[in-house]
Amino acid sequence: MISRIMVIYSGGTIGMAKSNQKVYEPKANFFGSELKKIPMVCDDVYSENESLKPNEFALPVTREGRRILYTLLEYSPLKDSSNISFEDWIQMAEDVERNYEKYDGFVILHGTDTMAYTSSALSFMLDGLSKPVVLTGAQIPIYEIMTDGVDNLVRALYVAAESRFPEVTLLFDKTLYRGNRVTKVSSKDFQAYESPNIKPLLLFTAEERGQGTDVNRFKRDVALQCHKSMSKNVGILLIFPGITPQMIRKVLEPPIQGLVLLTFGSGNCPSRDKELLNEIKAATSRGAIIVNCTQCLKGFVSPSYETGSVLPKAGVLPGNDMTKEAAFAKLSYVLGQSGMSNEQRRSMMLRNIHGEITEITATSNES
Repeated sequence: MISRIMVIYSGGTIGMAKSNQKVYEPKANFFGSELKKIPMVCDDVYSENESLKPNEFALPVTREGRRILYTLLEYSPLKDSSNISFEDWIQMAEDVERNYEKYDGFVILHGTDTMAYTSSALSFMLDGLSKPVVLTGAQIPIYEIMTDGVDNLVRALYVAAESRFPEVTLLFDKTLYRGNRVTKVSSKDFQAYESPNIKPLLLFTAEERGQGTDVNRFKRDVALQCHKSMSKNVGILLIFPGITPQMIRKVLEPPIQGLVLLTFGSGNCPSRDKELLNEIKAATSRGAIIVNCTQCLKGFVSPSYETGSVLPKAGVLPGNDMTKEAAFAKLSYVLGQSGMSNEQRRSMMLRNIHGEITEITATSNES
């Protein structure tokens, strides 16, 4: 059994080198040379016998008898994920689309800081996937002695080589998550991500390598469509004690089209500040789409309190249990669609279209 995977290397800690200033930074053509030194990710004997190209690699044969071959596509320039832009998302989506028929799956190597934003965005941009697209990275570069990069890369290649999860996912520290249901929770721990409101798709264990709990599978039975039109006129605003109407007004000034409002608890805000609420109402009245998401790691928004009931009256949509990353990416995707009315876009934000919303919360809030 041979599986062929494309590995898109966008940058990130997994392949960074130490600079003269003793800080990590991306370095062109460095990652591939380091991979060749690691037997777990590069079978030298097979590579030599099969005359693989410099950017082609082979994992050792798995105990199930599978040979995973992967081709490395290194971006130029490589980027720390703090510098990732909408254009990078489009490039990743286009590279998957362009090479879709050549490979059994795709792995995208990415920095950890904004990986959840990218996995959320790609989950909407790559519609109708029938092959896995797995994002991963590392907290420590792959060549360092205590790296998590080797395990993350190998597991991501395993997932990409199978057909169990034909969607955009994020793999980190023995756990596979749905790409639009994950958020980063630690800047230093190997267990850097959580999926707050649904269980992970897969848990790797020592006893069952590559096997685990398969839940919440999501698949769309349509041909692959790559949506490249994403609106940049979106933002995120954290509600905090003492926030002023002037701040709200400034954030919501044109050309802003969409805003994720991160509110207290189950979707609550300063309900006695009528001027603040008027600013929000004015923005929704002129067509801006504002989505209410909770600041809490877990749970969903619900108008259970008086302080939460005022936002729907101002035209704000419930974000249900979407992460901030998913809500932001979905807004960008929805607002980028042409030929839709504002009401159609608002309706689309309320629907679960790519597994980003738990159905029960969507039904509860729509009713």
